[in-house]
Amino acid sequence: MNQFKETAKKWLSKAGTDFIHAEQSLELGSLDWAQLAAQQSAEKALKSVLILKGLGLVKIHDLQMLARKVDAPKEIIEHAGTLNSFYTLSRYPDIDEDMTEERMLGATKDAIESAKAVIEWCKQQLRI
Repeated sequence: MNQFKETAKKWLSKAGTDFIHAEQSLELGSLDWAQLAAQQSAEKALKSVLILKGLGLVKIHDLQMLARKVDAPKEIIEHAGTLNSFYTLSRYPDIDEDMTEERMLGATKDAIESAKAVIEWCKQQLRI
């Protein structure tokens, strides 16, 4: 498994950078971007664990499926489910036209919290 650790660390590092972008975008009020960056950070973190386990790079965006493939606990699978919708919602502004600014802010904070939980779990898997 050691042969995969360096590549996995690179993916986890990219996840960390995306997470920083999510937090900064929230501070700037760019909620769509914060949501997408949060989703992307969790996706890269989960893929780092896939790589570490020798399962290769699975080219999907379904975070729940990725979490299940790495045998994540139920809580992490639930966080992954929370983040799944943001891959599409954050990219297409006409999907949820009824979303108020207040709901959008709450959803963005939820996305960032979920991404943080996923990343922390993945760091534990890589032991870093």
